[in-house]
Amino acid sequence: MSKKPPKQSNKSKGKAKIKIFNNRKKATTPESAAIEKLQEKYEAIDVSTINSFDDLPLSPKTLKGLKECGYTKPTDIQRETIKLGLTGKDILGAAQTGSGKTLAFLIPILERLYCKQWTRLDGLGALVITPTRELAYQIFEELRRVGEHHEFSAGLIIGGKDLKFERNRMDQCNIVIGTPGRILQHMDENPLFDCVNMEILVLDEADRCLDMGFEQTMNAIVANLPAKRQTLLFSATQTKSVRDLARLSLKNPAYVSVHEHSEYSTPKGLQQSYVVCELKDKVSILWSFIKNHLKQKSIIFLASCKEVKYVYEIFCRLRPGVSLMALYGTLHQLRRMDIYENFCKKTSAVLFATDIAARGLDFPEVHWVVQADCPEDAATYIHRVGRTARFFRGGESLLLLLPSELKMLDNLKEKKIPIEKIDINPLKLNNPVRKMEAFLARDPDLKDTAQRAFVSYAKSVFLMKDKKVFNVQALDTDSFAHSLGLAIPPRIRFLQRLNARNAKIQQSKNKIYFNDEDEEKKIETAVSTDSGVSDDEKPSAPFHVSDDSDSDDGVLKVKRKDHDIDLPTDFELEENSKNKNKKPVTKAAVAKKLLKKKIVPNKKIVFDDSGEAVTVGLKDKKSQLAKEYENEDKGGIDIETAKLVLKEEDKFDKQLFKDKVKAKHKEEKRKLKELKKEEEAEKDEFGESESENEPDLSWLPDPDKIYGKGEQEELTEETIKPKKRKLKSGDTNKELPQKNWH
Repeated sequence: MSKKPPKQSNKSKGKAKIKIFNNRKKATTPESAAIEKLQEKYEAIDVSTINSFDDLPLSPKTLKGLKECGYTKPTDIQRETIKLGLTGKDILGAAQTGSGKTLAFLIPILERLYCKQWTRLDGLGALVITPTRELAYQIFEELRRVGEHHEFSAGLIIGGKDLKFERNRMDQCNIVIGTPGRILQHMDENPLFDCVNMEILVLDEADRCLDMGFEQTMNAIVANLPAKRQTLLFSATQTKSVRDLARLSLKNPAYVSVHEHSEYSTPKGLQQSYVVCELKDKVSILWSFIKNHLKQKSIIFLASCKEVKYVYEIFCRLRPGVSLMALYGTLHQLRRMDIYENFCKKTSAVLFATDIAARGLDFPEVHWVVQADCPEDAATYIHRVGRTARFFRGGESLLLLLPSELKMLDNLKEKKIPIEKIDINPLKLNNPVRKMEAFLARDPDLKDTAQRAFVSYAKSVFLMKDKKVFNVQALDTDSFAHSLGLAIPPRIRFLQRLNARNAKIQQSKNKIYFNDEDEEKKIETAVSTDSGVSDDEKPSAPFHVSDDSDSDDGVLKVKRKDHDIDLPTDFELEENSKNKNKKPVTKAAVAKKLLKKKIVPNKKIVFDDSGEAVTVGLKDKKSQLAKEYENEDKGGIDIETAKLVLKEEDKFDKQLFKDKVKAKHKEEKRKLKELKKEEEAEKDEFGESESENEPDLSWLPDPDKIYGKGEQEELTEETIKPKKRKLKSGDTNKELPQKNWH
């Protein structure tokens, strides 16, 4: 009885497994049917009746992700572009900053891949290109949150990250977000990066991506993309250039500009103002602004990376009482991302940044945007102030203008930008220049940073395109250097070269032409702008230096020579005209003269005692046949004649070699003779010294008296009688036997 219930439970378990398997099979058919129903509703979308994302024919996974992120009501740009994006049309989207353009292209990407039932095996389906790394990172994070319930894989490829890690996973990414340089690097080097099946191309901040900075890179990227694709371009200042659109191969693109007919091109909640100040007062204005807005979140835009670095470092030393951060291009990528995330989390902070933070970045709750340096154009101004007053919130902006930059206001009015002038009470400004000078005196590295910031600001003004607004000659560089804490202004080499070039151009323009009856003479007047001496004050007669010691005016005195020679009136004019019109001697002119005179340079000629030239070396041709062959003006080489020339020259070479050997032997013999003479001289000196130092033997007895002359005369060669030798003491009477020696 107890065994039956377990059997029934086993059967029920088996049936349950079969039911679950059947449900999984049936789930595929409703999904494809739901996709078909969604696609049928695309054409019937009425933009005027859309009040929430639920009114749009979107997939349940996308709607769920939007609700979890807090997105319920679409913005104007999202209403207009989502319908066009779902139907597969190319779009040129333009809207004010902070109007939600990121979701306007992320939702069509997710829906397009969802309807295609895209998997990891299908490879790359969508490519999003942005001009800055921070904007790419922001789009990637937004995609992760909205598309959390989809099964697509996404990848972020930007410079500064691990290239090897990206390379090994590129074939698994369905959506790629990156910057132009890194994307092109993967296209060129990574075989796993395949764009053949790509469906959608998105360019965020398209006008910046297509400008001169990324022109070659973007051309190379577009050349690798498939021709059949959907292209979406989004920016606050959209491009309408036919050349740019032709590069991207857009087919009947739909231009969507939500705020084109609005009163202003900037958000309504943005209060904009400007201040006219001198260059030397900028640092004190920034310092006073920070001290008066310690509880607010501000972004201060500067022209160059080096300027941002110095202002950030010196203000950190001054300790204003609020968190300071700096974001510029030369920082490491991980450091840049960390600064971006920290500033987003702060409720009160100051961020010094270049224009890399001007486009697309969503910094929450920014109260102030201060443009310490004038923007390049009105479009850059719009993007800078767009970091505040986002998503129907309020904000304020302040623009600092020099007196020479007031023409920028006309450009802003043309772009429908309302901006008002405000005045600052100079008595309330706090100038920290004394403390800055003390810090620079202590720290040489900080002083070097200040000098680089000074030069980089001058370069940024010089490189601006609009010369009506930016005039580097109008800058008071000495006072600006003093405001940065520098006691002595650094040299601006490019500015010095520019001034020298302008002076030369001015001199070439200042020319006077004299017409004479016989001929026309062109005379260039000497322009002495530096000395300020007029033509009447210049001496008209030659001078000489007198060293007369009797003169009381000094050792050296300049006197005029008095001559009684009557010169014509035109003599001085002709003399000056000859000197002025005389061209400087160049190396090319000297070379031409040598060629005309047929003088061979670097040639050495040796003459003998009789005055005839002696051939030295192997380069000079000695035979008559070789000289004739060398002087022939024929192209190419005649091999047969060259063989004969070599044989003739070989005879002279052999004779020259023999002469060298003979000369060598003669030299060796001469050296041997000199050695023998030296040895004989040494022997003579040695013999004289022996005769001089010979001992005196005159006291010895005469041997003839002792031995006698007769006995020695009888000695012959045949018989030589040895002399008797005496024995030792004791044997004196004995004699040794004599022997005959033969």
